[in-house]
Amino acid sequence: MRITELLQKEGIALNVKAETKDAAVDRLVDLQDKAGNISDKEEFKRGILSREESGSTAIADGIAIPHSKNKSVVKAGLAAMTVPEGVDYDSLDGEPSNLFFMIAVPEKGGDLHLEVLSRLSVLLMDETFRKDLLAAKDADAFLHIIDMAEREKFSEEFKKTPDIKNEPVKISYRILAVTACPTGIAHTYMAAEALEKKGKEMGYPLKAETNGSGGAKNVLTPQEIKEADGIIIAADKNVEMARFDGKKVLKTKVSDGIHKPQELIDRLISGDVPVYHHAGGTDKTFETDTESAGRKVYKHLMNGISHMLPFVIGGGILIALAFLFDKYSIDPANFGSNTPLAAFFMRVGKTAFEFMLPVLAGYIAMSIADRPALAVGFVGGAIAKAGMTLTEPTGVSAGFLGALLAGFAAGFLVNILKKLFSKLPRSLEGIKPVLIYPLGGILLIGIFMCAVNPFIGIINTSLTDTLNNMGSTSKILLGCVLGGMMSVDMGGPVNKAAYVFGTASLASSGFDIMAAVMVGGMVPPLVIALCATFFKNRFTKEQRESAMVNYIMGLCFISEGAIPFAAGDPLRVIPSCIIGSAVAGGISMAMHCTLRAPHGGIFVFPTVGNVGGYIVALLIGSAVGALILAALKKPVTE
Repeated sequence: MRITELLQKEGIALNVKAETKDAAVDRLVDLQDKAGNISDKEEFKRGILSREESGSTAIADGIAIPHSKNKSVVKAGLAAMTVPEGVDYDSLDGEPSNLFFMIAVPEKGGDLHLEVLSRLSVLLMDETFRKDLLAAKDADAFLHIIDMAEREKFSEEFKKTPDIKNEPVKISYRILAVTACPTGIAHTYMAAEALEKKGKEMGYPLKAETNGSGGAKNVLTPQEIKEADGIIIAADKNVEMARFDGKKVLKTKVSDGIHKPQELIDRLISGDVPVYHHAGGTDKTFETDTESAGRKVYKHLMNGISHMLPFVIGGGILIALAFLFDKYSIDPANFGSNTPLAAFFMRVGKTAFEFMLPVLAGYIAMSIADRPALAVGFVGGAIAKAGMTLTEPTGVSAGFLGALLAGFAAGFLVNILKKLFSKLPRSLEGIKPVLIYPLGGILLIGIFMCAVNPFIGIINTSLTDTLNNMGSTSKILLGCVLGGMMSVDMGGPVNKAAYVFGTASLASSGFDIMAAVMVGGMVPPLVIALCATFFKNRFTKEQRESAMVNYIMGLCFISEGAIPFAAGDPLRVIPSCIIGSAVAGGISMAMHCTLRAPHGGIFVFPTVGNVGGYIVALLIGSAVGALILAALKKPVTE
């Protein structure tokens, strides 16, 4: 049952003055009577007051929902009232109540009152919705606000059922968006939420599709795309673009979706956005043409890394578990595979790890030249990993650097092949992706990588030797730098550069590097949470409440939890987090902590070498950051 079906204009009173709880109840009961929902005001009021005796129905945030399942009710209905000055209604948070909904349900109404109560609670959780209701000028505006909120929150229900006039309900979106970040964890959803919220505030319904780690969610339908005025693509990796052919498309960074939603919406609405054209798997739009070379390279790189990370994380954690469940005393030289269980984890983990470099190269190539380049990139990455040369099947592995080079080379080689064979007759179009591009591309990337592998292998070996031979002081400095980088943009390019360096080091036994990287990434959310806990006057009540979830995010190694606070106060929050992370990374290195798993936060602490020192590094780094932030931030006045 929809709220707008239960609430009539006669049952709404706005800008009411009520000095006591009893006066508020009387006014709401009068509204129920005026709407024709009850036959006996006194009987219904007794039911309301009886319910209040068992516990106040004023919950928090100025909301009160008195209700009664009563024999005086002739039809289920609602009454609504706004009291701008508020009234003491014995709310849970001790604050005055200013927004009232009274539910009336017949005695034989089943659980209807619970359904209505649940539906109201979902809607009223939205602070913007509550503010809009309190600002409504008349009953029609009040009902319209509720109708729009119900259509948004319960959109599937409106799509499947007719409206009051028995006409199909058509939900169209003037603006659409697609958000995506390399890992598909936090930035993706934060950008979508920011765009949808700002669109609602500005009066432009906006639907955002999220291309997260679990796949695309809230997917844009062909009909929605057809009816939209424009699309915002806030992404740091490539997304499916062919569906937007002929529409105005604004392409930007995912961070802009988080920090500049109004600017993006204003630009799209103004019309200062080119029409996107998609042809033959190639993006043809002014927006991409104006992207800098560095931005394009970053997007291609992030596309490869986002597909590589699941193999690294899954395989890395399994390898770490192999060491956790093994017995070193059986055969130190075979540690990690001495027991059957450990050997199983090791085999599966290493199998996943084997795909790391080919997948990285393959998806970099695919980002550059679309699907025809995928196989070419895979083969190039595999050749780099094996260290194959023109005369030998195996040699010195070109490692991570070789796979990067293979990915970009494969993409550019396939683009060259596309141009060379673009003049072929249309009848031969079908053999290009299945014969010409894979055959020519794999042959060319094989020749190229076999030629350069010896040189990249020398560089890769030198880098590994340099890291392994670093002195204690140098390693502490490296730990500080890597830890600090994890807090510079919390999931952005600098953060990803440090993280990728850490995961790549796992292949050459750089377990101490990975430990410094992860502890540095855990610090930023913990800095916010600790500061909000022990220096409450530096934050508003709302900020303190939202900061508490950062304890969980920090311990789970989700640096992005600090982003909302960094965005609101970057000059104080970001330096504090950088220093805290640098301290944690340096201490981790100084105490010779190691980590064989590339992700997991506290859940992989059992696999950490010198876990006690690791916890000390995390605590000291977080505390240092919190103290600096408290010193920089000024007390706020609620």
